[in-house]
Amino acid sequence: MRIIAGRFGSRTLQAPPGLATRPTSDRLRETLFNVLASRIPGAHLLDLYSGSGAVAIEALSRGAARAVAVERAPAALKVLRANLARLGLASQIPIHALSVAAFLRRPPQPASTPFTLVFLDPPYDAADEYASTLTLLGQSPPQFLSHESLIVAEHRRKQLLEDHYDSLIRTRLLEQGDAALSFYERRPEPHL
Repeated sequence: MRIIAGRFGSRTLQAPPGLATRPTSDRLRETLFNVLASRIPGAHLLDLYSGSGAVAIEALSRGAARAVAVERAPAALKVLRANLARLGLASQIPIHALSVAAFLRRPPQPASTPFTLVFLDPPYDAADEYASTLTLLGQSPPQFLSHESLIVAEHRRKQLLEDHYDSLIRTRLLEQGDAALSFYERRPEPHL
């Protein structure tokens, strides 16, 4: 696994051992960041189920202003911390070592700027995590996610996610190999 582009381009990353954590492939990550290219500079990224931290690190490498990682699996946390330390990013990417649901129910206070990008990639075997996480994101307050925020869920191509979760609506589905990326945005508020 490697960083694709930016100031850390071509640097290698460790991946957690075993099959419990499945890192986003270099090819899929490259596709993701090509799609997000105009949104990355200055972005505030929340990397849920962070694993090795490859998505958060790639975002900072390409010019994101801030990245936050949420991961609770001990093996993944060990690798995540090692990757950040090796690149000198330990102070730039705070890690929240708790479940995604716990983090989303009680996010740290106060965030000066809402997250503009959220990436989530739960273990494929934890299919129920998609619905619960996307629903919590759809219910989050505007100081956490703005109406311009984009949420991207990586999932199995054959696993169908809903077209909407609370205030989130899917705007794009991109399939590549056995994986897929679903892009969600908040529905515009009705004007009264």
